[in-house]
Amino acid sequence: MNYHQYYPVDVVNGPGTRCVLFVSGCIHECAGCYNKSTWRLNSGTPFTQEMEERIIADLNDTRIKRQGITLSGGDPLHPQNVPDILRLVKRIRAECEGKDIWVWTGYKLGELTAQQQEVVALINTLVDGKFVQALADPSLLWRGSSNQVIHYLR
Repeated sequence: MNYHQYYPVDVVNGPGTRCVLFVSGCIHECAGCYNKSTWRLNSGTPFTQEMEERIIADLNDTRIKRQGITLSGGDPLHPQNVPDILRLVKRIRAECEGKDIWVWTGYKLGELTAQQQEVVALINTLVDGKFVQALADPSLLWRGSSNQVIHYLR
């Protein structure tokens, strides 16, 4: 998996103060996407063990009270990203007590493969659905278009 950006402190991409990881790779290629640079799987920087360790350390840093992590992109549930995302969310569940995990994906909850569902079973919130420019609404919280659904899972 590759990623484009990592923010150890963010207050825009989900509730509270969070870590945010924008991964590479998206098959949806939605018209009007604000993050087109993340579409190609081989773009960005390789996601290494060192980056994973940094995320875990940042989530556990008591100097900043982070609510959790946001995984966005690209698409964290792109089939080629799922193994690394699954490993990361398992570590967060095991090592970062009380941190929530939010995932944004262009896939719909009912369309997910078994492997994608493994990730979803471990997260708190899934924002699903492709961005549809004709349904864009800047007043929506945590969504770009009105067809997207916020699923509070835990």
